[in-house]
Amino acid sequence: MRYLPLTDADRRDMLTKVGVKAVDDLFRDVPASARLPGKVAGLPDHLGELEVERAFQGFAAMNVSPASVPFFVGAGAYRHHVPSTVDYMIQRGEFLTSYTPYQPEITQGTLQYLFEFQTQVSLLTGMEVANASMYDGSTAASEAVLMANRITRRGKALLSGGLHPQYRQVIETTAHWQGYKAVAGKADAAGLEDLIAAVDKETSCVVVQNPSFFGHVRDFTKLAAACHAAGALLIVVVTEVVSLGLLMPPGDMGADIVVCEGQSIGNGLGFGGPYVGLFATREKYLRQMPGRLAGETVDADGRRGFVLTLSTREQHIRREKATSNICTNAGLCALAFTVHLTLLGEAGFRRLAELNHAKACALADHVAALPGVEVLSDSFFNEFTVRLPKAAAPVVEALADRRILAGLPVSRLLPDDPDAESLLLLAATETVTEQDMAALVAGLKEVL
Repeated sequence: MRYLPLTDADRRDMLTKVGVKAVDDLFRDVPASARLPGKVAGLPDHLGELEVERAFQGFAAMNVSPASVPFFVGAGAYRHHVPSTVDYMIQRGEFLTSYTPYQPEITQGTLQYLFEFQTQVSLLTGMEVANASMYDGSTAASEAVLMANRITRRGKALLSGGLHPQYRQVIETTAHWQGYKAVAGKADAAGLEDLIAAVDKETSCVVVQNPSFFGHVRDFTKLAAACHAAGALLIVVVTEVVSLGLLMPPGDMGADIVVCEGQSIGNGLGFGGPYVGLFATREKYLRQMPGRLAGETVDADGRRGFVLTLSTREQHIRREKATSNICTNAGLCALAFTVHLTLLGEAGFRRLAELNHAKACALADHVAALPGVEVLSDSFFNEFTVRLPKAAAPVVEALADRRILAGLPVSRLLPDDPDAESLLLLAATETVTEQDMAALVAGLKEVL
């Protein structure tokens, strides 16, 4: 028997209350072209549980899994090996079902792992303080700009042309509704951008990415000095957090705020989410940091304990005093991050980064030897950009038909940039084998 709690009279009363005559009136803002005229053709009204499982297994089989074919896609989401211990730990009931640690006396385990997570993020980024996770890297970047605006009391953010296009779009959307300027540089595939000349007295912050969207590795020490001389802040975005196992930490470059996408550690690709945003800053800016901060203390008996020492969300304090409207965090993903990084340790994390870089160097050498293919990134970690002698998107589609997922055509994220048409972004992590590389090279030879 179907569960229908509302009667026809209930529905009429509700529609009258909101001032419409029919349920369809609630969807009048949706264009007619986007609405279905009736039931979906071929979709049954209901099936048994076994039949539903079989149907969805059939749908899943239509996907090409990154684990089943040579895989070179990155662009902010990377395939890494996640030890089975990680999933085992996060599926323990006390972790999997725990909620926000409002009551420290019954949530010491959650608070402790958040404290350890913050410590790890601070060490990785070279910063003094980190929060207890954000939703993902892109929204963390947007929150970082809002934070810089509050600190500097200015309203113009300079966005590097090497910033991930989707991160830029998130920041620009926030800027539109929050009433500040977001000035984006031209996409910088060559890595020749000069941001120092663009910093002025109206600039609240400069947002850069390292490695950049196109793979370039840069030292932003001089840019940080220029920002500080002008009273602005430097925000460094890291979309591949494994790179911090080899590269200079942003804090050592003089960054004021560092945001990262932490998906690479402990979290699978997951069709785009859920991911985990990392956020770190200087201690002097602590009170303007969004999100939560777990702190260490002692209880009434003098024993070590943990509490939430900072909660800046609008649910916790008066709306006009809040510094963040982030209404969730990625606690379980943060735990996965912490478990994986703890298993690796410092030496293991460095070795993982070395493996990634070595794989990417080998791949770059292979593809650079192909006629008409040019590697554009003069320095990179595990991802780089190549220029093909023809449009990249059809090449990627042709290779996908051959069961090779050959990177990201840059034109997919920069459709209005004519220079992006022939650009292909290739990533090689520790999961890529020599056989995978040979398959990609053979496929490119055939398709090109």
